[in-house]
Amino acid sequence: MSLFEEIGGKPAVEAAVELFYKKVLADKRINHFFQGIPMDEQIKKQKIFLTYAFGGISNYSGKSMRDAHAKLVGINDSHFNAVIENLGTTLTELGVPANLIGQAAAIAETTRKDVLGL
Repeated sequence: MSLFEEIGGKPAVEAAVELFYKKVLADKRINHFFQGIPMDEQIKKQKIFLTYAFGGISNYSGKSMRDAHAKLVGINDSHFNAVIENLGTTLTELGVPANLIGQAAAIAETTRKDVLGL
């Protein structure tokens, strides 16, 4: 069973992304990266990406993580860590078991170098 299915499928991913971005936009460590970003579009893209990353679909046609984050000036490990923290807090609040949160964090961690342009 995929992580996507284990956490509750489409409804769970949609709820997680909605709550996640509320947290991100309230987080002074990282919210400045989202100024001027049309959040409805961002949320839609993130739902699709997480569905793919968590094994809900087999193809992803969006931008690569490197390309999608290339314009983020000054992004560093502390910012990436804040995103992972917000993801973990979101999943915890939604009642996702710790082992599945660990899997989600491990998947997110695989994108660190591309997001940071390393």
